[in-house]
Amino acid sequence: MLKRTIPSIIALLLIVLFLYTGISKLMEYTVFKEQIGASPILHPIAPFIAWALPLAEFAVAVLLFIPAWRLWGLYASFVLMIAFTGYVIAIVSFSKELPCSCGGVLQEMSWNQHIIFNIIMTILALIGAILERKRPKVQDLDNAKHHIAPL
Repeated sequence: MLKRTIPSIIALLLIVLFLYTGISKLMEYTVFKEQIGASPILHPIAPFIAWALPLAEFAVAVLLFIPAWRLWGLYASFVLMIAFTGYVIAIVSFSKELPCSCGGVLQEMSWNQHIIFNIIMTILALIGAILERKRPKVQDLDNAKHHIAPL
């Protein structure tokens, strides 16, 4: 039972995270676009990132919400969190100016807190994907019923 519940809880946490950050970015779109533009790493592609990132976050949230697509959503969450973590580490390591393009409450975190938070969410996405992969699918359960000898 726990192997069924844990991926669902992880998916829910990631859905909340991606919806919250995506909505925050769109509600403060002008500020978000300026902050992305101030990034030495993302400056050349800032206009693209400003709309593509919230859309990607929403798309991943949808994948996580639909049980048949949840595994793909967990994989996508893992990739997004790796990218976010890599970006934060690069900004902290190589930039003198540290523009924060985070949304909502996440803006209040220090850069070190961001790194820790992102690593935790990355690990959760990975754990969720591993457990979701091991979880028997409804189709597999239906097939198993046909192979059980009647009593």
